[in-house]
Amino acid sequence: MHRLLTIVDQPDRIHRVPVTDGVHTLLAAARREVIALSTLSGAGGIRHEPPARRGLRYRAVFPDSARNSAAQYRRLSTLALGGVDVRTMPEVPIDALVIDGSIAVLPADSSTGNVLVLRLPSVVTTATELFERIWPVAVPLAAGDPPTDADVTDRERDLLRLLALGATDEVTAAQLGISVRTVRRSMAQLMHRLGARSRFQAGVKAADRGWLVDPASNRDHLGTRAS
Repeated sequence: MHRLLTIVDQPDRIHRVPVTDGVHTLLAAARREVIALSTLSGAGGIRHEPPARRGLRYRAVFPDSARNSAAQYRRLSTLALGGVDVRTMPEVPIDALVIDGSIAVLPADSSTGNVLVLRLPSVVTTATELFERIWPVAVPLAAGDPPTDADVTDRERDLLRLLALGATDEVTAAQLGISVRTVRRSMAQLMHRLGARSRFQAGVKAADRGWLVDPASNRDHLGTRAS
C-alpha cells in the first residue's frame, strides 16, 4: 500500500503525492523555521531530518522515552548535532510539523500512514500555539548527553542517594569530597540525562532505573536467591 500525502491549499483545492517525497520536499523548501511535535510512533510517515540550509531554525519535541532507548537516542542526537534544537517531555500529544508558519503537516490516518498538508491559517495557528505552549516546559537534549540507559558512575550514584535523602549541596559536597559547584554541575547533567524538570523528579526517575542500587549488592542478592 502506497502512503499518500494530501495537500490542501484551500478547502476546494486538493492534490496527492507520495508521503516520503512530499515531506522531504516541504522540509527542503523551508526558509525560516520548522517546528515539530513527534510521538515517535511513525504516524503518517512524518520523518524529521536536519535543516537543509544554514540559518533555518528547527525546533522539535519528542517523548522522554527516547532518552531510554539507545537507538532512539542516537536518532535524536544526530538531529541535535545536525542543528535541530531537540527537547523532550513525558508525553507528546500529537505528530505535527509547521513549516515557515504557513504549512501544517498532520497525520491523516494512523492505520494507513497517510498525511495531510494544510495551508489553512486556522489549522497552522492551532498547531503553532500548541507547540509554543509545550516548548518552554520541555527539557533540552544536549548532543553530547549519553542515553539514560548508560551506566552511572559510583560517584553519580552516591550523589543521587545523598540528594534523595534530602542532603543539601554543601553536605553532599563534603560527603563526596568535591566542590559545591561540581555537585550542582553533576546534578544538572544527570537531570538532562533523565529528562527531569526538578531534582525530585530526577530522584524518582533514577530510582525507577535502579540507579540508586549498588550493582554489586544487587548481583549478590540475585546470587543468594539463585542458591
